[in-house]
Amino acid sequence: MEKKQKRRWGDRRDGRLLRELDSMHFIMPIIYPNRCDNEAYISERIDLTNINEYLKKKNAGEEEFPYTIFHVIAAALVKTLTLRPKMNRFICRRNMYQRNEVSVSFVVKKQFADDGAEALAFIHAKDEDTLETMHETIKNTVMSCRSEKLDRSSDSMDILNRLPRFLGKFAVWLITVLDRHGWCPDALIATDPFYSSCVISNLGSIKLNCGYHHLTNWGTCSVFCIVGEKKPTAFYDEEGRVEMRETLDLGLTIDERLADGYYYAKTIRLLKKLLENPELLEKPAAEEVDY
Repeated sequence: MEKKQKRRWGDRRDGRLLRELDSMHFIMPIIYPNRCDNEAYISERIDLTNINEYLKKKNAGEEEFPYTIFHVIAAALVKTLTLRPKMNRFICRRNMYQRNEVSVSFVVKKQFADDGAEALAFIHAKDEDTLETMHETIKNTVMSCRSEKLDRSSDSMDILNRLPRFLGKFAVWLITVLDRHGWCPDALIATDPFYSSCVISNLGSIKLNCGYHHLTNWGTCSVFCIVGEKKPTAFYDEEGRVEMRETLDLGLTIDERLADGYYYAKTIRLLKKLLENPELLEKPAAEEVDY
């Protein structure tokens, strides 16, 4: 968590240019300029015992929009990114920036059918956000996405798709130039998931296992989180006795240029602590956690 600073020459509207980097992190974006060439993949298995008990209590009397594991994961990612600010950085044009806000995004399926349309959901988080406020924000966002109204980015893409093919290709090329400089208009990227701090893909909701997902050179997103399907897993105690517990796999693809392995290890430890102790998410995102 870092204090906001006054915008200076070289800063972008969505991030502050980092001028105080050590030599390694100054050089790495120069010799490794593409985000897709610098992916580190981390897989973690989460014990759902505490989450399931917590959700059972949380959903007592909640019928309209019950709390789910997805809400817990989204809130945990927001708190993790808030407390571990290096994870909320991005690299563009060989420069490293500290993002101005924490944000998460995901795709909402309007209908669970082969031809069901999709909408893009983008959530701007705040330091005071808790699981409760995230639940309410996600509820409002999902309800809006499942209406007939298109989100702003999808609407802009539809306009480009209706242009003559040669003109549409030229327009997209021009937009990629604007993207590299951070000049894309809000109408195009307002709900673009690849301009968020973290994209969440809930594959478990469509009965798929956790897997790897690439980053993109488009946009600024440096973290991609895949949520797998719940499944029973054997746990062994010190005496070799086995116990079956429900678990969930998370796959995290991270831009390795942002920080070192020790920083990533502590970040994953914090995320796992929050997920296995969801009551910690009732505190504001910016409140420190002992892990």
